[in-house]
Amino acid sequence: MDEIALIQAAQQGDLDAFNRLVLHYQDMAFNVAYRLLGEDASAADATQEAFIAAYRHLDRFRGGSFKAWLLRIVVNGSYDELRRQKRRPQTELEPENLEGEDNAEPAWLADPGAGPQELSERAELAAAIQRCLKELDDDFRSAVVLVDVQGLDYSEAAQIMKRPVGTVKSRLARARTRMQSCLQGFAELLPDRFRLKTEEA
Repeated sequence: MDEIALIQAAQQGDLDAFNRLVLHYQDMAFNVAYRLLGEDASAADATQEAFIAAYRHLDRFRGGSFKAWLLRIVVNGSYDELRRQKRRPQTELEPENLEGEDNAEPAWLADPGAGPQELSERAELAAAIQRCLKELDDDFRSAVVLVDVQGLDYSEAAQIMKRPVGTVKSRLARARTRMQSCLQGFAELLPDRFRLKTEEA
């Protein structure tokens, strides 16, 4: 069953068809929410809320890219969550998993083939990237997450952000420059291979 048929079936109330769409897009939706929010639990909540909203408003989907339509809901929901967090800030001193134990690193970084040194480098790099993403304005962060992290093309990102393609390209270029500058500010956190090399005197 192709995606168009699944969407049409879901619009007719077929929950199984919608669940198949969810399974196809849930990882991408979570990754976008995580990069925008920077926290697993909030990203999971935003993703769940996005799929609920998508199901309730499937009748509003009029064709085109379902992925772009869905990710626009994820992005909007993530920024709604950020606004809520600003109104009632919460700071976790120690990241914890569901059992209340400390998380050494995010689950999405796990790689059974990676050694301790490589895992440590990935964790440091991921933390630095996430900190720099948080410093970007909303549209700049969205452009980086959608194009550079998720690998969407400019036209898909433009649909999701509701901006002209030229605006997305411009904001992405500026965001990349800011990310580079920010990451050099965290050079001591980065593995050697990610640092700018300086000439020896």
